[in-house]
Amino acid sequence: MYMRVCSLDDLWEGDMESFEISGTQVLVIHTDGGEVFAVQGTCPHQEIPLVQGRLQDRTLTCRAHLWQFDVASGRGINPASCRLAVYPVELRGDDVYVDIEQSAATSS
Repeated sequence: MYMRVCSLDDLWEGDMESFEISGTQVLVIHTDGGEVFAVQGTCPHQEIPLVQGRLQDRTLTCRAHLWQFDVASGRGINPASCRLAVYPVELRGDDVYVDIEQSAATSS
């Protein structure tokens, strides 16, 4: 079930913000190119909040140990053996909706 998490007015291009949806920490990312993604909000390594990390294009880097992830697929870049849960996103006008019940990947 899709839940409204924010408006694009609240999340400008190049920004990311963490939201709690039904007890799940979700990081919503609005890339510089205008794409919007939603991934699990904590790093699978040591549960560090990913909102404290750095976003460059579609690459998210955790601040603690520099683990990197592709925010579109959740695939680990460094190390390649890790993964983030990715949640479906719908834009309805300027509103961002996320469905946490349909994770496209699971963390390992």
